[in-house]
Amino acid sequence: MKLGRMISLLLLVGAVAGFVGCSAAPTHLAYLTVPNLNGVAAFRIRNDSAAFTELVGSPFPAGLSPSSLYVHPSNRFVYVANQESNDISLFTINSTVGSLSEIFPRTPTAITPVAITMNSAGTFLFAVNEASSNISVYSINVGTGALTQVAGSPFPTFPNPTGLVLTPSGKFLYVVDPNQSSIYGYSVSSAGELTQVTTYQFTIGTGPFGMAVDPGGKFLYVTNPTANTVSVLLIDPSNGALTSVPESPFTTGTTPLGVTVHPSGQYLYVGNEGANSVSAFSVGTTGVLTQITGSPFTGATAPILLVTDPNGNFLYAVSQSSKLVSVFSITLTSNTPNALTTQLGALTSSLQSANTGAAASSIFITTK
Repeated sequence: MKLGRMISLLLLVGAVAGFVGCSAAPTHLAYLTVPNLNGVAAFRIRNDSAAFTELVGSPFPAGLSPSSLYVHPSNRFVYVANQESNDISLFTINSTVGSLSEIFPRTPTAITPVAITMNSAGTFLFAVNEASSNISVYSINVGTGALTQVAGSPFPTFPNPTGLVLTPSGKFLYVVDPNQSSIYGYSVSSAGELTQVTTYQFTIGTGPFGMAVDPGGKFLYVTNPTANTVSVLLIDPSNGALTSVPESPFTTGTTPLGVTVHPSGQYLYVGNEGANSVSAFSVGTTGVLTQITGSPFTGATAPILLVTDPNGNFLYAVSQSSKLVSVFSITLTSNTPNALTTQLGALTSSLQSANTGAAASSIFITTK
């Protein structure tokens, strides 16, 4: 199976807006798509220690080779893109235990949906279809969770896109295409329709892969696994055009794939699959990255997916080769316990981890 089909980093990074803010609950939930098991693995995570407990019934059956998932902002529904059955599963979340129950029938997509994301209001869902080279857009019934395809969907894009990310405002959508070494930008209308932005195609490096947008919607971060760098692009708030910030791209470890932004927007983390490490950067006001002392940090085997918890205290790194989710604590104050360094944003490997049973292709952490 192609790497683009196995790894759905955009969903991760498209969920950044959902991570902003703190949760008062003692635990929150983690859901991961596991293609080889045709299911969704589910865990409850303690807010204080990041200890994982697998839910009874996990993994929950989905369609064929689920590639990506997204949790509705209401925490009532989970949407799962099934890349080999060309459809989207809708699950309801048990509000007490977090278990999933699928609602049939499934919603058809175009061919090979590899990544999905959603606007912060939970009114539109976007799916990028790799084999048919287009983007499906659906309106969401916030009461039932049901999907209805918007007028004009699916919208065309360049051949073989592998991921997408939406700005927190919901105004702009970006699609990554490694084969074209490009990022493509779209504006999103109030009806969910997509229109190419003025500077539609932004050529970047060779084989760009993972994307993330900061909580303020100011910067787009893109990993370049062939060049071992991460690019930082400034997003024009008026028209969605992209421009490189000074000094971009910035050096990472070997084969950077996953990328995520801290909920504060002050720190950026990149998973280096080839170096078994995570590079950590502080983010300047202009977008310039400065590597944090001690970076890159070890403690995860071949990390490909990264995400922070809602409170910003922990970073979770997903490995397909070890089938583990590894945990790092994030230094947020100078007296953070067990910190390797007092520099803010630094990582400390934790003893906590979770076994997904098979290689996971996406992860989403809920706010409660």
